[in-house]
Amino acid sequence: MLNDKDKPILPFDAGYFLTLNTVDKIDVFVRPAYKQVIVDALNYFVQSQGLVIYSWCLMSSHLHLAIRPEEEMPPAYFERDFKKYTTPAILKAIEMELDFRREWMIQHFEDYGKPLKRIEKFHVWQNCSSPMRIDGQQPRLLLDRIAHIHENPVREKIVEHPEAYIFSSARDYAGMPGPVTVKVVRQQGLFGAKIVSSN
Repeated sequence: MLNDKDKPILPFDAGYFLTLNTVDKIDVFVRPAYKQVIVDALNYFVQSQGLVIYSWCLMSSHLHLAIRPEEEMPPAYFERDFKKYTTPAILKAIEMELDFRREWMIQHFEDYGKPLKRIEKFHVWQNCSSPMRIDGQQPRLLLDRIAHIHENPVREKIVEHPEAYIFSSARDYAGMPGPVTVKVVRQQGLFGAKIVSSN
């Protein structure tokens, strides 16, 4: 008998693939302290908001995610809350680091928001991520998005193998513990998928 975590997820609730880009694709996430902000935030949303992360990868200027927000929560709400939560933490990390780009980045984040006439003074993230819905009847699409996400550091020639990149769920899929709690999804038969673990 399958326990809850091993039950096939076909059909699973709709998931989403999205990419959150920094403004003007500034290479913000080049220092461990900045990367840790994203790791901590993802874990916070998993623990407190019921976010399910199937796959993630943090690159220098963007974050790829395959997720399922809490029931009935549109991905736009997650995106809004995540950006609102991470922006002050990223700004604080930048202020704390001896980064020669500090003033330039802070000024750029402030200038980006001026024409938008918003309440927020600083904008670290671009406004739109264009989430792609992954229907529960298309587990192959979910598996393809997961593979696409994990291949990012390889395509950028940062690592030779996806699991060698620390700031990604590829480590979880290779049987190594990763820094963010994810639901590992494996192919089941020709057309299905199932969750096999959660770190």
